[in-house]
Amino acid sequence: MQYKKTVLLKNGETCLIRNATGADAKAVYENFNLTHSQTDFLLSYPDENSFDIEQERYFLIEKETSNNEIQLCAILNERIVGTAGIESIGKKDKVKHRAELGISIEKNSWGYGIGRALVIACIECAKQAGYLQLELNVVEENARAIALYKSFGFSKYGYNPKGFRSRYTGWQGIVLMRMEL
Repeated sequence: MQYKKTVLLKNGETCLIRNATGADAKAVYENFNLTHSQTDFLLSYPDENSFDIEQERYFLIEKETSNNEIQLCAILNERIVGTAGIESIGKKDKVKHRAELGISIEKNSWGYGIGRALVIACIECAKQAGYLQLELNVVEENARAIALYKSFGFSKYGYNPKGFRSRYTGWQGIVLMRMEL
């Protein structure tokens, strides 16, 4: 699946949203480690990154050539400042209509509209791939993200009060959200 779009941000700068490619592996790997060190709202910590740069390259090549999954990057001032993607929940008939969205953005790029642009791109790609439902999990304290998802029509369908166990704050509730496409 291919995607490429330039968006105007709230601060007047332009941001390129496009497929992350194998050539981006080092930058995506570094972005993952940075974003996962800047917030406690993501699934893992940098020391839990299960990929090295070469594994990241293979992952990105796989997504770039997929018909129904994608890994996107947000490029600001010639640097990757965020990533997002959609992955199939499964290939079985009963679940192949569902995809999961994931997103992360460097903290110094929050508030400019990059998250909105990445979510729009993921929704467009999910529709193009033929999915009927897009899902995500979000830490309940992440009010900005929840508001963003609600603005697109995502709704809460579940809650896990002990979904994450943070190294720093203890239990974190996880809100399960979905939208029909």
